[in-house]
Amino acid sequence: MILAALHDTVLAEVGNPTPEAPPMADKLLQMGRYFTWLIQLSGITAITYGGGRFAWEKWNGGGLQSPKMIASAMAGGAVATSAGTIMNSVIGG
Repeated sequence: MILAALHDTVLAEVGNPTPEAPPMADKLLQMGRYFTWLIQLSGITAITYGGGRFAWEKWNGGGLQSPKMIASAMAGGAVATSAGTIMNSVIGG
């Protein structure tokens, strides 16, 4: 009975806090959007460069290294665009 009263007293003091954005949250979100834009731009650039290099290698008859570049850029883009979902599944538990 004493433990129950103590438990109720402690819970009454703690309460149920409401979520609140941390200070500078808007700046952090803006920085995240900038990084997302930069990752998308670098992925598009890598795929474009890989495609041009693929055409050059095909035209000159050299060894084909560019398909690996294009596949790597596409795999990196898939991971980058799904990073939020991956982190939610890992951290969210």
